[in-house]
Amino acid sequence: MKKTLIAYVATLLTFLLLDGVWLGLLMAPTYRELLGPLMLDKPLLVPAAVFYCLYVFGCVVFVVVPALTWQRAAKMGALLGLVAYGTYDLTNWATLRGWSMQVSLMDWAWGTFATAVACAVGFLLANRLGHSNR
Repeated sequence: MKKTLIAYVATLLTFLLLDGVWLGLLMAPTYRELLGPLMLDKPLLVPAAVFYCLYVFGCVVFVVVPALTWQRAAKMGALLGLVAYGTYDLTNWATLRGWSMQVSLMDWAWGTFATAVACAVGFLLANRLGHSNR
């Protein structure tokens, strides 16, 4: 249980840090330019928090806990990110006016990368810090 909790917290903090840098610093002007009126002035915090908690729960249950190596966690994390972000981005591209191929490809690649890194870090920290002394 301790190891799983460490995996969750480590994966969540890594993902939040990566996504914060990506969305808040690196890509904010690009997203504003490409998405224009689709974006809110300020994001809604409750749905964002629910997304992060739920997505990281999936990362831990489906990737981090079952992985035997950090490399496997990274590969399966990339696969989960590819599927999850691909579903989101391709659906938006198919259904939303103003959602472009460029936005889809950038966000899809980012989600794949960020999920891979967060899962690998979650795995590594859980295995280093999560061993109980029985």
